Amino acid sequence: MNTQVAMQQYRQVSNHSSAEDASPHKLILMLLTGAQERIATAKTHMINGSISAKGETIGTAMNIVVGLRASLDHEKGGEISSNLDALYEYMEKRLFEANLKNDPLILDEVSNLLKEITSAWVGIANQI
Repeated sequence: MNTQVAMQQYRQVSNHSSAEDASPHKLILMLLTGAQERIATAKTHMINGSISAKGETIGTAMNIVVGLRASLDHEKGGEISSNLDALYEYMEKRLFEANLKNDPLILDEVSNLLKEITSAWVGIANQI
């Protein structure tokens, strides 16, 4: 995992000082949580008709997903890394589509995918 890329991405989307001291595992967890929070906020903006805020928040969520994707270590991650890469790419496309179509169901879909990854990531921490 390229922790420098992930840390840089997190700094761009959050003011949490804890990113500086976070382990690579914790940093990814923070990114996953941050993306889910942005998607929930974007959905609220979407429902309330706050088009500009919705677009900005979806853009931030997309940037986090891009950061997650960029942090993948394909040499160490093997098939899991390749599968996550494809899933993150799919999420990027779906977030773009959600923004374009103003569709909260697409946001729910991406949020649910992120929740599944987060759950697995937390499970990994419990095994370490």
